[in-house]
Amino acid sequence: MDIAEVAKASGLPSSTLRYYEEKGLIQSTGRKGLRRLFKADVVDRLALISLGRAAGFSLADISDVFTANGPQINRAALLEKADELDKKIAELSRIRNGLRHAAVCKADSHFECPTFLRLLNIAGKSHHRPKPRW
Repeated sequence: MDIAEVAKASGLPSSTLRYYEEKGLIQSTGRKGLRRLFKADVVDRLALISLGRAAGFSLADISDVFTANGPQINRAALLEKADELDKKIAELSRIRNGLRHAAVCKADSHFECPTFLRLLNIAGKSHHRPKPRW
């Protein structure tokens, strides 16, 4: 498959494919004129990369998955990431509910509204947590 076909099949722009190749996440098998060529299974590899990125794993984390024996995914890291996502979903749900309330709140000032003040408290406690490795 040439790079344009891979881009179409994966939904990723050619620039991303070139970047992933530069980072060692995918490998081209040669060229046809100026276009890079890839094996058809690169689309599955790109899907795994996209899934990892969507879940919040870094490219470095994802690159550790690819071994000479095929993908080796750390199941404990997946469970840890799932737990992290559950916490983030709960936090975002509280924030969404607070925003909806604040939009229709009858208080003269949002700072007089206990629900809005709880929303501020949630926002103040948010911080970045270290990401687990695959």
